[in-house]
Amino acid sequence: MEDKILESIAYTIPAIVTGAVAYFILSGFIKQDHREKKLELLADKKKESLPIRLQSYERMLLFCERINPVKLLLRVKPVGNSTEDYLQLLLANIEQEYDHNMVQQLYITDACWNAIIASKTAVMNTLRQIANSSDSTGDFRENVMLEYSKKLPQTDTAVAFLKNEVKKIL
Repeated sequence: MEDKILESIAYTIPAIVTGAVAYFILSGFIKQDHREKKLELLADKKKESLPIRLQSYERMLLFCERINPVKLLLRVKPVGNSTEDYLQLLLANIEQEYDHNMVQQLYITDACWNAIIASKTAVMNTLRQIANSSDSTGDFRENVMLEYSKKLPQTDTAVAFLKNEVKKIL
């Protein structure tokens, strides 16, 4: 009887060890396959979202170019001689551009969005300051052109930030 018990144990132990080894090997393969599929799905997701993200960066670059004060003055002509009315027209134009592109913040980094908002605010504040010291729309336009001939527009900082972000993506 002892021989049969020992014989059963002799057959059972190798079978248990073989089963355990097979279980660990198969579970390792399954885990590895799961990781590979997850990485593949992530790569596909990135491949699909990349064009959308790049388009958002392009649109924000266009936004910065459109609110560049010198280009804004060339595009938006004064309707009268009131500096305040012209300033409000320019600010409304900037806000309209901003509202049109606000949704793009979903696809760009927070730091990049903050740089864009900061440049927009700086441009608006500079226009307000120049308007306060101007007597007419002609004087205002001339003062803006003089101001920005001395220094780079604030939008150039945001444009540089956008370009740097795109380089990181690509």
